[in-house]
Amino acid sequence: MKVLVIGGGAREHALCRSLSLDPDVTALHCAPGNAGIAEVAELHPVDALDGAAVARLATGLEADLVVVGPEAPLVAGVADAVRAAGIPCFGPSQEAALLEGSKAFAKDVMAAAGVPTARSYVCRTPEEIDEALDAFGAPYVVKDDGLAAGKGVVVTDDVEQARAHARSCDRVVIEEFLDGPEVSLFAITDGTTVLPLTPAQDFKRALDGDQGPNTGGMGAYSPLPWADPKLVDEVMESVLQPTVDELRRRGTPFQGLLYAGLAITSRGVRVIEFNARFGDPETQVVLARLRTPLARVLLHAADGTLDSEPPLTWRDDAAVTVVVASHNYPDTPRTGDPIEGLDEVAAQDAPHAYVLHAGTARDGDAIVSAGGRVLSVTATGKDLAEARSRAYAAVGRIRLDGSQHRTDIARKAAGE
Repeated sequence: MKVLVIGGGAREHALCRSLSLDPDVTALHCAPGNAGIAEVAELHPVDALDGAAVARLATGLEADLVVVGPEAPLVAGVADAVRAAGIPCFGPSQEAALLEGSKAFAKDVMAAAGVPTARSYVCRTPEEIDEALDAFGAPYVVKDDGLAAGKGVVVTDDVEQARAHARSCDRVVIEEFLDGPEVSLFAITDGTTVLPLTPAQDFKRALDGDQGPNTGGMGAYSPLPWADPKLVDEVMESVLQPTVDELRRRGTPFQGLLYAGLAITSRGVRVIEFNARFGDPETQVVLARLRTPLARVLLHAADGTLDSEPPLTWRDDAAVTVVVASHNYPDTPRTGDPIEGLDEVAAQDAPHAYVLHAGTARDGDAIVSAGGRVLSVTATGKDLAEARSRAYAAVGRIRLDGSQHRTDIARKAAGE
């Protein structure tokens, strides 16, 4: 099988790493990729938002499967263009990707499907915003209706901060605050059959102790020792299958990765948000634990034959990933700084720990920073404590001027 992965972040590096280890994959390509992905896949320049260009590339490579990683190309209709060229594509259509592209659309789908979620208002005017903020009170949860690279949500007790964020959005969703821990649960689906993956938890705030601004994610771990063993079955029954069924009923079947961001509240499981692709950084730990070869499962989802796929199998190991971010992230990051220590991690920590590249580029013989989140340092171990220890040992070998990372990823879950 020849596979083309679209994207260039740590999520795509994790996907490419798993695909490169799959004996069914005879050729692996990535566009545009990054400096780390270049070690396991052949890179190609492409505008990931240009469906025609992606389809031409896939056709020229004689790809048997295209995997679209990021949300923006999906919302732009790239998967539709690839399928129109006659190539199986793992990723939802432009219409189905609205589940992530519009918070209001997602709320409408959930209401029709009977999926439990937070009460909310969709607001367009300052008056509607003020009414919604008054109705719910603090803590205020304000979400940009459109894509915002994981940084369009503000949760605050400060009504002025909430109001300012709401007014900066063209359309905004204001909803009740959901108490309880958050869980990310992915499911692979062909539009009918739904195959759940193992749960993970990520850390959105920039600083230790869940302080600081929201980011795209500063780390993650799996499994969740504190979660109810019946959680996956419950979410399949109350959230994932009803959502897939509703989208199919509307004539916009969802083929790809359905990501449910969940709150385990005092009143039961509630959906915080849906995403239409693998989450970053949760993918890094979920795929680290996946035993089932990945390519065949993604192809069966893309061609509508997922019902022939047995349940996924998982390693007993735990996994932890820690994001190393640039100076000033999540504000405008500093780029172009050399990254040192990658060879040391490869020599001293493999195979239990490894580095997945996010925002990196090659500058001559050097690897330099090229984005906000630069690296995802991922490790496995017999339990979370060992995986966490290995991940932070590897982080300690990496040198990037001005870089930052959280020191408490999975600490509480590991019992430390």
